[in-house]
Amino acid sequence: MVMIGALGIGACQRDPATRDAAAPASAAVTAPAAKAPAARPRVVALGDSLTAGLGLTPELAWPALVQQKISAAGLDVEVVNAGVSGDTTAGGLRRLDWALDGDVKVLVLELGANDGLRGLPIDQMRDNLSQIIRMAKGRGITVLLCGMEAPPNFGPEYTRDFRKAFVELAEDHDIAFIPFMLTGVAGDSALNQADGIHPNEEGTRRVADLIWQSLQPLITRALATT
Repeated sequence: MVMIGALGIGACQRDPATRDAAAPASAAVTAPAAKAPAARPRVVALGDSLTAGLGLTPELAWPALVQQKISAAGLDVEVVNAGVSGDTTAGGLRRLDWALDGDVKVLVLELGANDGLRGLPIDQMRDNLSQIIRMAKGRGITVLLCGMEAPPNFGPEYTRDFRKAFVELAEDHDIAFIPFMLTGVAGDSALNQADGIHPNEEGTRRVADLIWQSLQPLITRALATT
């Protein structure tokens, strides 16, 4: 689980070998099959329990709340919650290929909190995030990076370098950036669950509002260029 503070993206068909042998050959050449509906453009939220919505019902996780805002804005875009509780940047990198399935326009990248909780090397975290960003941009996907903060357990130098890593990633890759996704929520008991770590319903609404401010223009721009 993340300790500071989001893939869900059958019909049975009869085997041709078992088709009625008495059926006339013309039966196989009737009307052509209907075309499958075109896939909707997607926003993928790649993250940990903060994105998955740990402790909340699925419709209250921030990707679902952002979906409501997208629909209200009249944008035909699907938000895919690719949050996995407990995930690190290494885990996100491993599952990136299938997370980016479909017509993905924007990747909201929210990973690193668990790296910080475990005191994992910052250079390793930065490299994992950098690879994710490069792979997404290589597919023509716009990236919105959500910054995280490390707990003070590992000393002020680690905390400072952890924060700096996100700033440098945004600058180096020239991508949209939210310095701290939990701004105005972290540390406020009224906005967090009993663990003091994960946002409650109201806290998550504030997170969704913050993300939407940066995400809306990215979606509009991405749709305009296709």
